[in-house]
Amino acid sequence: MKNSMIKVGDFFFRYRNRLFPVIIVAVYFIAPPPQQIFGSSVLHDLKDIIAVVIACSGLVLRGLVVGYAYIKRGGVDKKVYAENLVTQGMFTLCRNPLYVGNMLIYTGVFLAHGAPLVVLLGIGCFAFLYQSIIFAEERYLREKFGAGYDAYCADTPRWGLKLSRFKKSTEGMSFNFRKVIIKDYPTMIVTVIMLALTKVYELLYPGIAEDQLEDLYILIGVIISAALLALLVRTLKKTGVLTDKAI
Repeated sequence: MKNSMIKVGDFFFRYRNRLFPVIIVAVYFIAPPPQQIFGSSVLHDLKDIIAVVIACSGLVLRGLVVGYAYIKRGGVDKKVYAENLVTQGMFTLCRNPLYVGNMLIYTGVFLAHGAPLVVLLGIGCFAFLYQSIIFAEERYLREKFGAGYDAYCADTPRWGLKLSRFKKSTEGMSFNFRKVIIKDYPTMIVTVIMLALTKVYELLYPGIAEDQLEDLYILIGVIISAALLALLVRTLKKTGVLTDKAI
């Protein structure tokens, strides 16, 4: 089973940027987003708040990872690769804090949709895919770093977060907010757009009422603003105005 998951992990590690959005869209259209939860609009609104909080917690975690001790997860030639075994920063708390952050974001996005089948299938699917990718990375890291990696695994959880280590793990380190923006702005923008599009989908599916038009315009404004912000950051990066030099 594990060997099969490693093969799945190798494949999705290489093509995840193309396939993950396709999977999200496919899962989203399995069922329409509900207008109420157990017949209650209050529970529906509470669900949306919880979804946003979970997604934002994922972005915060990713920001802490990138701002303190970042490792490039893109690999080399779309294959798993690492020059060094990074164990400082958030990697002291967890072996895969970026992926934990991603799963929190996906959980928030699918919960924002709200249809039980979409929530369960979406979260379950990405949990399986990330576990497969982690297995593939662990095989590579174990082969390259040997006993050092085994010791790291024995002391640091794969998915859990040892929050009691946070203060000690960041002692003597400075947080680089610019690096967070430069490295992780696509994730931030895409998360905002996905949450907004989910609400647009919810508004449009049954046929939008006249008193919901204002909400629709606001959501469209959020999506356009997020896209323009992404374009601005990308332009500033390309022109060298925005660099990851510590403030």
